[in-house]
Amino acid sequence: MRKYEVMVIIDPDIDDRQVQPTIDQHLKTVTNDGGTVDNVDIWGRRRLAYEINKKPEGIYAVIDLTCEPKTVKELERLMAINEQIVRTKVLRPDLH
Repeated sequence: MRKYEVMVIIDPDIDDRQVQPTIDQHLKTVTNDGGTVDNVDIWGRRRLAYEINKKPEGIYAVIDLTCEPKTVKELERLMAINEQIVRTKVLRPDLH
């Protein structure tokens, strides 16, 4: 098991009440494979450095999780398919 940090940018056109259910839907992939979701931090609406899909802002969320590498690849694949999720970035934090 490894620790990962996933940065997600969600389409700003969805309702604020739909943000948490959208994230939770994908986090079931992690928990079903025996991983754990350590923290979900929703930053809210932020201005993007450049427009993505002709939208100047997005809803940011940072997710800390512990799982197997194959699980995080599947999570990333499922998030790429979802049209409400604009961008994802998976990082392995430095554990010094």
